[in-house]
Amino acid sequence: MYNILLVTNEMDRVKDLSAGLSRLGFSCTACVYADDVIEQDQRQFFNIALVDVSAISAHGDSAWKWFRKLKLRRLLPVIALISTPTLHTVVGEQGLDDFIMKPWNLDELSTRIRRLVSRVNRENEATIIKVGDLTIDPIRCEVELGGRLLALTFKEYELLKLLATNKGKVFTREALLNEIWGYDYYGGDRTVDVHIRRLRSKIEDPEHAFVDTVRNIGYKFKDSPTKS
Repeated sequence: MYNILLVTNEMDRVKDLSAGLSRLGFSCTACVYADDVIEQDQRQFFNIALVDVSAISAHGDSAWKWFRKLKLRRLLPVIALISTPTLHTVVGEQGLDDFIMKPWNLDELSTRIRRLVSRVNRENEATIIKVGDLTIDPIRCEVELGGRLLALTFKEYELLKLLATNKGKVFTREALLNEIWGYDYYGGDRTVDVHIRRLRSKIEDPEHAFVDTVRNIGYKFKDSPTKS
């Protein structure tokens, strides 16, 4: 069963579509585009996003930027739901993988969803990160240590993935704040220290240490996870 994030600006516009997808065996979560959509994605794993383009167009460039960021960070494929008047808005838009014209045919949309998710999963299989007993699966946003699934928060997961994919690179606290929390975050860099401490408590043990503190600068992922 695929979990679908359906984003719109009017719930009534996609009510029948959501119900139809549910009848076909998909799990569909419909949201009005706003900050709570970002929070929804952080709370739940989705295989794909369906975007009612009118919802995106109403919020301008900031919404498009967010979906491009979503696609890159979560490896989430995106299909645009469009009508003829909004067709011009998706030309050259790199945040979208596919689109379907209104009236939206359920059988066609179902086929596009299955083919796109299958293709993206195949492409992303090689992106699984393994460091010793630690495995990071960007497709499912899951982390395992010695075969045991870890319960990380979204920010902890994002910190770990960023550090692990840049092994040996030193990140300042400010850089981590900008990468994970965004440039518009007004909290202090103590936030980074708190999240790193919580992350370490979940991924490290007496035999393994993954994250190094670089004195007066920030943090980096160790070249070797074994404690000296």
